[in-house]
Amino acid sequence: MLMNWLNYHHLHYFWVVAREGSVTKACELLHVSQPTISGQIRELEKAMKASLFAKSGRGLVLTETGQTVFRYADDIFALGRELMDLTSGRPIGHPVRLRVGVVDVMPKLVAHLLMEPALRLPEPVRVICVEGKLDRLAAELAIHNLDVILSDSQLPSTVKAKIYTHLLGECGVVVVGVPKLVEAYRAGFPKSLNGAPFLLPIEGTALRRSLDQWFHTEGIHPAIRGEFEDSALLKAFGRAGEGVFAIPSAVEKDTQLHYGVSRIGRARGLQEKFYAVSVERKLKHPAVVAISETARKSLNGGVRN
Repeated sequence: MLMNWLNYHHLHYFWVVAREGSVTKACELLHVSQPTISGQIRELEKAMKASLFAKSGRGLVLTETGQTVFRYADDIFALGRELMDLTSGRPIGHPVRLRVGVVDVMPKLVAHLLMEPALRLPEPVRVICVEGKLDRLAAELAIHNLDVILSDSQLPSTVKAKIYTHLLGECGVVVVGVPKLVEAYRAGFPKSLNGAPFLLPIEGTALRRSLDQWFHTEGIHPAIRGEFEDSALLKAFGRAGEGVFAIPSAVEKDTQLHYGVSRIGRARGLQEKFYAVSVERKLKHPAVVAISETARKSLNGGVRN
C-alpha cells in the first residue's frame, strides 16, 4: 500500500513549490520558513516512498513521480476551490482538462482545426497544449503527461512504448502564393513550378517527403528559397512573397484569410494524413473522442480537397 492517509498539508506545500518553481518563492507565499517547507516535503516523500524533486544546478526540477503527483495535486486543489465556490454561492465550473501534444512541424491551423471540436463540447474543456518532436511527445504520453498527440505522421519504429496510432483523416495538398506568384505560376501548373521560388518544410517531415517524391514524379525542379521547421514561420515568409508553398487543403480557406495567398494548383496524388496518438487502443477521453469523430467526418473521403 502506497500510504495509509494522504497528508494534504504536506501535499499543499509540495504543490506550491512545484507551481512556483522554487522553495524561496513558496516561502514568501505561504509565510513560512524554508526549513518548514523542506521538512514537509521530506515527510511527503517518505509517505510516497519516492523522491519528488531532483537538483538541477542551483534549482529544483520535478522527478517523473513528482510530475505525476503534481498533476494529481493540481486537480485536488482545483476541486477544493470549486467546493469553496459552491458553499460560498459563487458560480462553479470545473473544466475537463485535455493535455495535447502537437508535433512541432504540424501546421498550426491544422492543429486548431482538429482541436476545435473539443472546445465546443457542452461541458467546459481546458486545453493544455505543448509542442515538440514526435518521439519526445511519445515519451511524455507513455508516462501519462499527455492525453493525446496530434501528428501528421505515424510513430517511428524506434518508439517501443505501448502506444496506439489512430488515423483521423486525410486531405489533399495545394500549392499557394501571394497574387504576383499566382499570376506567374498558375498557368501550366505543375510544370510551371520549374525554377519557381519554393518554401519547404525541413527534411524528414511527412509533407517534405511527399513533396520531394511529387517533384521527382512530375519532373519539377523548383528553386528552394528556404526550409523551415516551424510551419508558421514558413507561412510568414510566404506572406512576404518569398516563395510559393504547399499546405493541406483542409486549411486552405484559413490560410488565404490569414496570409493573403491564393491557390496556384492542387498537387494531384498527394494526400496529407493526420493522426491521434494515445495510450488507449480505443479512444475514451470525451474531448479526444470529439476530435476523432469530427475529423473523420470532415477529412475522410476528400471532403476538404
